[in-house]
Amino acid sequence: MSISILGAGAFGTALAVSLARNGAVTLWARDPKQAEVMTATRENARRLPGVDLPQNVSVTADLASACAAETVLLAMPMQQMATFLAHNAAQLEGKSLVACSKGIDLGSGQGPTALIRAACPNARAAILTGPSFAADIARGLPTALTLACADAGETLQAQLSTPTLRLYRTTDTIGAELGGALKNVVAIAAGVVIGAGLGDSARAALMTRGFAEINRIAAALGARAETLAGLSGFGDLVLTCTSTQSRNFRFGHALGAGEDFDSDATVEGIATAKAVSILARSSGIDMPIATMVSALVARKVTVADAIVALLSRPLKQE
Repeated sequence: MSISILGAGAFGTALAVSLARNGAVTLWARDPKQAEVMTATRENARRLPGVDLPQNVSVTADLASACAAETVLLAMPMQQMATFLAHNAAQLEGKSLVACSKGIDLGSGQGPTALIRAACPNARAAILTGPSFAADIARGLPTALTLACADAGETLQAQLSTPTLRLYRTTDTIGAELGGALKNVVAIAAGVVIGAGLGDSARAALMTRGFAEINRIAAALGARAETLAGLSGFGDLVLTCTSTQSRNFRFGHALGAGEDFDSDATVEGIATAKAVSILARSSGIDMPIATMVSALVARKVTVADAIVALLSRPLKQE
């Protein structure tokens, strides 16, 4: 089956490079000039420098051409997905649509597969998520991810697996989405801890309590505990909270250290923190770390105040 990837950022480009080992791939870039340059240079120099595009990766700015594929991967920022789907639903209906974004839509409070099902009810909605950096995937380093799909997951699993990209499937789309989204919020907090000089022990404690928060809200929304303990939950949390390759961690580090951060970088955890804090409040679920991250990124509290507030919470049983 033919494959297209919509979104020529770092992750979309990396997936194109990896999946090209199985056959031809179409990579859609929103900007025609970017598509032209990538076709000529065989490189995404801005987002993924030093990685050559295989010859069987076709870069195009023609959306209709890209949407002709049977399987379409949506590799775009989460907060752009709802609008994109609404504008292009007719071209995507009936396809296998695989979201490659991590987050919660601010407008609706929904995850990627719910957005897909709402816009394209006759499409097969799936999400590809888990511990992965674009540079590692593009370089052919071994990576394992979760593919969550309510039906026919085996077909997609076989199509999207490569010798270095190993996919594990699940039908728990809610758990896979929430694990991938909420770990970004905890990663911002972990970055704050290290940026503020609080040390690795404090980061480990923060990650543990953050994972407890993720499990609380995920269980309330119908996710399975084993999904959160897998690649899309615990695995992704560990990677994102401990590596400077993570934009969310780097953003939090800059916040904790009182430094500026690249305003052009997409930090999905910022919007997710706001969305989940609203969701937690309306559901009556205690999520102090997520709520504090939301307040921090909105500049409603200082880093020092956030630390004091979290450490002064009532003592409790684990």
